[in-house]
Amino acid sequence: MTFQQLQHAIRAACEVSGDNELWVFGSQAILSVYPEAPENLRTSIEVDVQPKNLPERTIYIDGALGELSLFHQTHGFYVHGVSIDTARLPEGWEKNLTGIASVCHRKLPV
Repeated sequence: MTFQQLQHAIRAACEVSGDNELWVFGSQAILSVYPEAPENLRTSIEVDVQPKNLPERTIYIDGALGELSLFHQTHGFYVHGVSIDTARLPEGWEKNLTGIASVCHRKLPV
């Protein structure tokens, strides 16, 4: 996945969920800090996201943008709408959050 694909995925997930803030986690979250991360760190074709303010809409993302969707077939990568509760995150992880500018047509505060 590339940084541009991550931005595309975030814009699409914001559109589908109606939320302007997302939790982006999993292996491709590295692109939010290191947009030019080495290729071997960005081999996944999926990005894990959950709407921050509307978590009940996570399923909409998976349905519209998930694996085997038209989005996936068209773009060659997909957006996995999944609860952040499934991630194993270290205590205090919220202190290490970063924001990605201009992905949902405005800065995503985190």
